[in-house]
Formats: sequence, C-alpha cells, structure tokens
Amino acid sequence: MNILDWKIKQNNVEVPFYPARVLLQDFTGIPAMVDFAAMRETVKRLGGDPAKVDPACPTALTVDHSLQIDFSKCAIQNAPNPGGGDPQRPPAKLSPLKAPRKFSCRGQASCKGPCDGESSRNSGQLSVQIENTPLLCPFHLQPVPEPETVLKNQEVEFGRNRERLQFFKWGSKYFKNVSVIPPGTGMAHQLNLEYLSRVVFDDKSFLYPDSVIGTDSHTTMVNGLGILGWGMGGIETEAVMLGMPVALTLPEVVGCELTGSASLLATSIDIVLSITKQLRQAGVSGKFVEFFGPGVAQLSIGDRTTIANMCPEYGAVLSFFPVDNVTLKHLKHTGFDEAKLKSMEAYLKTVKLLRNYQLSTEDPEYSQVVHINLGSITPHVSGPKRAQDRVAITDMKSDFQACLSEKVGFKGFQIPVEKQDDVIPVEYEGNEYKLTHGSVVIAAVISCTNNCNPSVMLGAGLLAKKAVEAGLTVKPYIRTSLLPGSGMVTHYLSSSGVLPYLNKLGFEVIGYGCSTCVGNTAPLPEAIQNAIVQGDLVACGVLSGNKNFEGRLCSCIRANYLASPPLVVAYAIAGTVNIDFQTEPLGVGPDGKSIFLYDIWPTREELQQVEEEFVITSMFKELKEKMEKGNKRWNSLEIPELDLFTWDWKSTYIRYPTFFDKIAKDPLPVQSIENAHVLLYLGDCVTTDHISPAGSISRGSAAARYLADKGLTPREFNSYGARRGNDAVMTRGTFANIKLLNKFIGKPAPKTICFPKGVTMDVFDAAEFYQKENIPVIILAGKKYGQGSSRDWAAKGPFLLGVKAVIAESYEKIHKGHLIGMGIAPLQFLPGENASVLGLTGKEQFSISFPQKLSPGITLDVKTNTGKVFHVIAAFDSDVDITLYKHGGILNYVVRRLL
Repeated sequence: MNILDWKIKQNNVEVPFYPARVLLQDFTGIPAMVDFAAMRETVKRLGGDPAKVDPACPTALTVDHSLQIDFSKCAIQNAPNPGGGDPQRPPAKLSPLKAPRKFSCRGQASCKGPCDGESSRNSGQLSVQIENTPLLCPFHLQPVPEPETVLKNQEVEFGRNRERLQFFKWGSKYFKNVSVIPPGTGMAHQLNLEYLSRVVFDDKSFLYPDSVIGTDSHTTMVNGLGILGWGMGGIETEAVMLGMPVALTLPEVVGCELTGSASLLATSIDIVLSITKQLRQAGVSGKFVEFFGPGVAQLSIGDRTTIANMCPEYGAVLSFFPVDNVTLKHLKHTGFDEAKLKSMEAYLKTVKLLRNYQLSTEDPEYSQVVHINLGSITPHVSGPKRAQDRVAITDMKSDFQACLSEKVGFKGFQIPVEKQDDVIPVEYEGNEYKLTHGSVVIAAVISCTNNCNPSVMLGAGLLAKKAVEAGLTVKPYIRTSLLPGSGMVTHYLSSSGVLPYLNKLGFEVIGYGCSTCVGNTAPLPEAIQNAIVQGDLVACGVLSGNKNFEGRLCSCIRANYLASPPLVVAYAIAGTVNIDFQTEPLGVGPDGKSIFLYDIWPTREELQQVEEEFVITSMFKELKEKMEKGNKRWNSLEIPELDLFTWDWKSTYIRYPTFFDKIAKDPLPVQSIENAHVLLYLGDCVTTDHISPAGSISRGSAAARYLADKGLTPREFNSYGARRGNDAVMTRGTFANIKLLNKFIGKPAPKTICFPKGVTMDVFDAAEFYQKENIPVIILAGKKYGQGSSRDWAAKGPFLLGVKAVIAESYEKIHKGHLIGMGIAPLQFLPGENASVLGLTGKEQFSISFPQKLSPGITLDVKTNTGKVFHVIAAFDSDVDITLYKHGGILNYVVRRLL
C-alpha cells in the first residue's frame, strides 16, 4: 500500500525489497562465506541442524580481486622512440625479464608461416609480446592462447591465495544456492552482465523478474538489460543471503525521456557523456532513473549498460532501461536458449514489462521527468592543447582559425595574419605535396580508456571500408597507426571484415600498449619535419587517446586533437583539421565527384548490426566455452569432503570468527553500559575508510606484528582485502588508518590513550587491554559519522574491539544500520549538543541506562564519573532495529531463528 501511495509516501517510508539474487566479489564475499561456515558450526553447537544454514537466494561469487601483476613485458613498437618524436635519443631497451618465446598457431589452416617473435618483427605487425594481451599470429591476426605472462600471474595467484580458493571451492560444493566463478574468468560486473543475468527467473513454479544487489559498485551496469540492480555493502548483502529484505526507502523515480535522433556524426561516447552531463545537472542524486521515449530504441545494449554504469557520475542509485525488442535481440545473439527467450517474452508481455518505446500510451507516471533531445547532442573534439577544451565539429574550422590568431596560451599560436594562408611545397616519395597550417601529419586510432566501446572502433572500420570503396586515400606522409586495446579488438575488427580497409588507408595494427599518447611514435619523415619548421607551420596530430598536451606527440607538432576513432580516420583522409565537414568534401572520387563525410559515415543501425553479429556473438561464445571448460588449477584444488568446514587453526587467511563465542540459545535482557571508557574521541566526517581495514598491511601495525608472530615475512603479509576471512587481522586493522584524527592524540595517527595505564598505544592494543580488564568502551564522534562507501568491517571491527555504543551528532544512515546489525548501539546527542558543548573531555567514564522496553527514538540518560548527566537519543529507526539489537546483531538473530 505504501508503494501504491507513492506520491505521498516517497522518501518518507521504508519498503522491504527481496532481490532475486546476490552478487559478491571475493574481497567482500569471503567474510560473508566465513560467517556462514561459522554459523553452521554454531548452530550445531547449540543443538540445531547445520544443514539449514544456506543462503536464502542464489548467490554468485566471482574471484576477480585477487590478481596482482607479478610478471609483465614491456610494449615496444617496431620502430621504438623514447618520446616526443625526438630521433636523437637511444631506443628503449627490452625488458630484462625474458625474451619473447615462440608460439605455435597450433595448425590453423590460414596461417602461412611460423608464428614467432622473429617473423612478427619481419612482418612489421608485432615486435614483442605485449603486457597482458593475447599474442597475435601476424598472418591471420587471431589470438594465440594463454600468453606466458597470464600463465605466470595465474600461477602466483593460485599459490598466494590457495587457502582462500580452497575455502571458496568448498563453499560452492556444500552450500546450496552458491556458485563460485574461479580466477581468470572475468570481472564481477562483466560476468554479471554476460553470464549470470537471467532477466526473468524461472524456478519451475513461478516466473518473476530478475533483480540483484551486489558488493561491486559496477552492479548498476545490469540495469541496461532491464534487470533492477545496484551495489550495497557487505552487511546488507549478507543480510539478504540470510533471508532478510533490503530496507529500501521508497525512492523518487525520475523518468528520463529521450526524443529526437542523434546527429549522424555523434558516436556512442558522445551520447553517453552528454546524457551523463544532463542528468548530473538535473539533480537526480539518491533517486532511481528510468529511461523512456522513442529515443531509447536508438541505443544499443552497450550504450545502455554504459549509461547505467555511469550512475556514480550523476549520483543516481540506478538507471533502469526496461526490456524491449533491442534487449531480446541482444539476448538471442548472446546464445540465450530459444525456448527460454519465448517464455521470457510471453511473460514480460503478460505482466506489461516489455516496453515499446514508440508508443507513448505505455509511458509510466514518474515523480519527475527530465527531457533530453538526442538531436541536441553535438559531437566534439578536444584541443588543440588541452583535453578539457572541447570544440564542436561544426565549429572546428572557425575555432582553429581563431587559435591561429590568438596570443600564445592555452589555445592560441599567435601566427601573423599575413602568414596564416602560407603553403609549403614538399617532395615525398617522388611526389609533391602541400603543407599548410592545420595539416594532419599524425593520425592514431587507439582503443583505450574512453574509446574501448566496440561501436566506435567498428565505426572507424566501417568508415574506412566506405572510404576505400569510394576511392579515397590517405596521403603517405601522414604517420597513421592502429593500436587496439587488446587482442579482442583486433579479433572483431578482423572477423567483421573491416581490418583490410583500415590497413589500406595506412591504419595497421602496430602493437598493444601505450605509444602515440605518450609520445612513442616513430619520427616524422625528415622532409616533412623540415617543411613544418621552414614554414613555422601549426601542424596537427589527431588521435583517439586521452592526452594531447602541446608537443607531446612530436616536438614539431603544436596542435593535437582528441577525437573519436571514426573522426581520426576522417581527418586523416581530409589531410587537415582546417575543414568544415558540412560544406567541404573529404576528397574527390575516381569519377571526379566530390565525396563528403556524410556520404561515407556509417549509420547507427549499421553499427549495431555489425556489433551484435560479430562482437557480441563471438564474445559470448568464448565466455560460454570458458565457463564450461573450467580452470585446470581450480579443478585440481583439493577440498575437505565435509559439510562443516575443517578449520585450519594455523591458517592466517581463513579463521573461525569470534562473533559467536558468547552466544546462547536465547538472547539476554538488554544490558546497560556501566563505567565505559572512551576508546576514541573523533570529530566530524569520520568515514568508513578511516574505520575499516583497507590496502596494504603496514610493517609497523598491530596486524603486521600478528602475522610476524605467525612466522610470515613482510613480503607474505598480502593486503587487508585478501585477509578479510581472518577476523584477527581485520580487528587489528580497524582504526589503523594513518589519517585517523583522534582528539586524544591531536594529530593524524592510528593511536589512542589507554587511560587506566596513561599510555599512548595502537587502538587495537588499547582495546585488547580494556577487554582483558572487562571494561566496556564507547566512541565519541561528531557529525556524519560513518559516511563514505558501505563497508562491513567498519561495523564488525569496532564490535570485535569491544565497542558497545557510539555517541555521535549524526550518522550516515547505511553505517548506522551496520552498527545495529553488529549489536552496537547508535546514540545521538540532542540537537545543538555535542561533546564540546557539554564540556566533555573524553577522559571520563560513562554509564548509559537502557530500559527493557526499548523503542525507536527513545531518550536515554548518560552519567559520567565526574557527576555530569546528559541525554542522548537511541537512534533506532524501527522495531526491526530494536529486535536485531536485542539479539546482539543480525548474525545472532538468524542463528537463533534456525534452532
């Protein structure tokens, strides 16, 4: 009823939401899995059936955060240059790790010669194996399986994380509803999109929409497939696994209406960034966004998932694209079972979840509507000296001419007016050419960072195909190059048939790695350099990278523009940036007819068709084969054959947690807090990063001392993330952030004062002393305590340090829920009061009285040993909060419920 009354109730009430499934990555997944294993042990000890302890919903855990780059090889072009186009410096040396080994193409029929490093150099295609990318056979440009660096890094990963991986494998076998995707398969958000998504769940009895919460911030990508999903913290996801709903504040849903047609020259990147910018300006922070309107049908699934993934950029919780025919067509290309697709479509139509964006009668009612006209999105380039100086394509010619006249600065070159039309003739390879201000001398198509979207690389290829077919060419003195971000890019350019046309225009694959962006381009021909210097010309480089500072590409190139891959090809054909594509032709065909850019620019329909047929189909086929084949190292891992985990008490990775040490069958009455010392006296805006263990383990920390006592060397410490399954390490890492500002200390340091001893010590050491002496501790804090990313150990850690309550001016809501979930009381100063106003030093001892009949928002009395009395608010928001607190947290509550 609250949802139906949304116009009045939005932002004011909480509704329970049960997601269909949960997605974990290994860093956040291991504490949850350890908790479940420990709960089985606890349930058995208390007389219950441990087999009842299973996740309540399907849970997928991807092991994708364990890889470290221990081995790599340097990227070097066939004509290496140390940077800036300077030919005088000696060439960079090869990595001393190991010379590239020879690979066999394993009898592929299309291979016309041996595939080894030597033949690669002779072919001019590749010089060495590049860091973490597939080695390509230079004759048919297909990846050779398993480069040496991948094998070595995986070997080290399995060795370093063997205990964790064995534990994960045991969990996947003995917990129902748990599937573990082994290392080397892919990233959590990508696998969620490509492999784990169902769109519609079918559990044999019911059909219902797919929905997911995940511990990965990129979980929102899946909204592009019509699956409701977003990222949350470890405790919330663990609660869902335990059968609890997400307590969701009924959100405002902002409808984003897309109308009009995008400009012919606008790429997917232009559209995504423009929508992101307009949503940021619309103020959608903390809200749900849903897209509708006829313009949505123009967006590919790649566009939609990218927009959905940009949620953090414009502050929305999620951005939802309801399922339509584009979605169904995409699922068909991914290899979705035909019968399931038909069932899915019938179900979605029946419950009115299949959207036809062309029919306005299907448009829902929204809290607010934002209108975006795709026709207003203008493609831009950036330059001529800085990436932030954007220039609309329609203004390119006039802007460049203005830059010639402007004073030398961020954009200007200060070329005298009488010299702006100078023409310098130059002879190159037996032919005469003319260079002017704006002449393009470097053009690099690069697939990295902002241009990794397949559609823009395919766009460059299709443009090249049409240009070649129209008889257009690129002048031979222009230094052209093609640098795919990975072997997969080369694979789909080759399989779609566009690579030969790129080669014909001079855009040949030269390797994998950073080159043109960082100045590692081969020197320009001497005749061209001399002509540029002689005429004091503002020569140009155009590239699809992300850096274009003056002189970066070559010392004689003053203007550098960042552009989409298709525009790089277009400017290379034109030979100049001093051109108006709307009114001036790129060139003349064999028949003497002028050919304009719009004559050869590929349509969005062409791009989407090629992308779906060649990129999507190939990619999903490969992933499916990889999942079915499995991982040899993973398959060979041995695990204990018991439904109760066999804890290794010597392990420093997986440890039975102490959460359940004192649990009884029935909860004790609510206990008052007597004569508590203050463990930490903190100010405003203490974040979960200050509280939760993260990053590498410092050699001088309490966690390092613990590991050293276990016989480990600093090299073996690994990170807090890798050791999240060991509560002893994580407890010692709580409040161990060097930026922590404790008012007792007066400067940033992970220290506090242990008042009974009068000594400054590590926070853990002080907490350990208090626990041995049975002295409870509390934390005093200011405003917005616990803001920042949702982190489970920001609540688990303080609990294990013995913290009974936090008294703060205000809380970040999610973190406050985490404290309650661990049995820590969140108390709040009365409005206008804080520790300083009340004259508290933090050196006092505090007694807090809790009535047996707790209720949300009740006022409690606090007394100090100095005689001061003040009041605080028990910041519980609901009866569920009270229930969890009385049980000592959610883990205890669920254990008792299973008995």
